[in-house]
Amino acid sequence: MNNMPEMRRNKLKQMIENKEYIRVMEASNGLTGLIVENTKVNGKEYDAMWVSSLCDSTLKGKPDNEVVDFTSRLDTIHEIMEVTTKPIIVDGDTGGKVEHFVQHIKTLERIGVSAIIIEDKKGLKQNSILGNKAKQILEDKEIFAEKIRKGKQALLTNDFMIFARIESFIADKDINDAMSRAETYVNAGADGIMIHSYKSDGNEIIEFLKQFKEKYPEIVTIVVPTTYSKFKERDLSDYGANIIIYANHLLRSAYLAMLKTAQKILEDERSFEASNEYCISMKEILELIGDKND
Repeated sequence: MNNMPEMRRNKLKQMIENKEYIRVMEASNGLTGLIVENTKVNGKEYDAMWVSSLCDSTLKGKPDNEVVDFTSRLDTIHEIMEVTTKPIIVDGDTGGKVEHFVQHIKTLERIGVSAIIIEDKKGLKQNSILGNKAKQILEDKEIFAEKIRKGKQALLTNDFMIFARIESFIADKDINDAMSRAETYVNAGADGIMIHSYKSDGNEIIEFLKQFKEKYPEIVTIVVPTTYSKFKERDLSDYGANIIIYANHLLRSAYLAMLKTAQKILEDERSFEASNEYCISMKEILELIGDKND
């Protein structure tokens, strides 16, 4: 397993240049990192890993409002990196204060992370999927652009990428607002644009991709089809998406399985039925983590 930081950091940029689109799955700890690293179906696999602030917070039983600090987030990233080789994209929330953001991305670049995505909101962060059910306050686009600009100036290599996440649709703004923000962030040096939506039809995402790619065909675009999940990867790629992130599916499915197991053991007053119905064997667990008898 080659885990040298400089080799890992450069992988994502190489993939973007050589593949039609990049398929990314959430990894929130060493175990889910191993799943993303090793899962293959009919010749398909995940290209990279997304370290989500939502998932990191949820696994700690905390709200998704940047309460988990950078040191804790970094521990999670190290845990994943120790047992995997695929490139990592980090969910950077709002990026925090400019001075802190600069220091954080220098650390991430040094340890071999490939990219960070930061969103253009301010104040107490509210999860975007809540949409207009929560107070979503957008940052002034010029202030956010300066954060991108300072971040790019701090980097020591051309490998690490800063992606700007536009929250216009989350705040019920129109496509003109989204495009205006996109143009400002590209001019500030953003390596790519992530566009997000809480609506299930995906229409505003598709319209943004069409308009943005017409103006900036070479700039990377990222989508996270959590709500508009009926779209096939090929469709999103045809509309212009370069990176497709499945942001929280391992966490959500794991919670459901663990809840069922806990309920089943209470119901039967023993673990026999739950073990047979919901659990893989101890042998499989030990093989996964490399604890084998020679």
